[in-house]
Amino acid sequence: MHDKPVALVTGANQGIGLQIAKDLLARGLTVLVGSRSLERGEAAAREIGADAFALQLDVTDQASITSAAERVQNEFGRLDVLIQNAAISNTKKQPGQTVEEYAKTTRPSTVTLDEMRAVWDTNVFGVLSVYQAMLPLLRETPGSRIVNVSSGVGSLATNLNPAFPYRGIFGPVYPASKTALNALTVAMAIELEPEGIKVNAVSPGYTKTNLNGYSGTETVEEGAREAVRVALLGPDGPTGTFTRWKGETIPW
Repeated sequence: MHDKPVALVTGANQGIGLQIAKDLLARGLTVLVGSRSLERGEAAAREIGADAFALQLDVTDQASITSAAERVQNEFGRLDVLIQNAAISNTKKQPGQTVEEYAKTTRPSTVTLDEMRAVWDTNVFGVLSVYQAMLPLLRETPGSRIVNVSSGVGSLATNLNPAFPYRGIFGPVYPASKTALNALTVAMAIELEPEGIKVNAVSPGYTKTNLNGYSGTETVEEGAREAVRVALLGPDGPTGTFTRWKGETIPW
């Protein structure tokens, strides 16, 4: 078995995932850089450092997920932290189109089922598929934990508050996919609580990434910090929480 704690970060070849991987490596973990493109994952691993290893992982491809889990088992023999970061916001947003303009095309009355399915395939079903594949490894590693990278725009309670500035973009595609991810987080936390595996959701905030066309207001360093904080909580840390930096609770 690998002698250092091992963390797998999905979607780690760019953006928040890349920064999370850098921060975990700086804290002494071996980091597996999950990436749909092995070439891009390898480039990211070189940037991150010597204890980073590219792992070809397309969360929408079951064969890719199964192969990745087998590689983690065979080459490292442990998985201490799983950070489910891979996500997409859309497939049809036009160049130059604002988030608000795109949101108008994805109202419940106008959204195409193909667009909704494509985003949910990554953000919801992909998360569950990776969870199921990696769970045997997590169960074999004492003190393991899962962090699901969600978003405050998925909070139902927050969106029901007329004062919430982003409630106008709530719709069935990206925001509701994060609502569903939150539900998965609660289900996972309940399932694994008897085994001592902690499962939590975090919001990185409105971070400048490719996900939002770099329109965010926070840096990737700021966006990564809550995921890293929660990933490194000890055995007495909480489970089934939804937080933003620093430990501020977000209502489900």
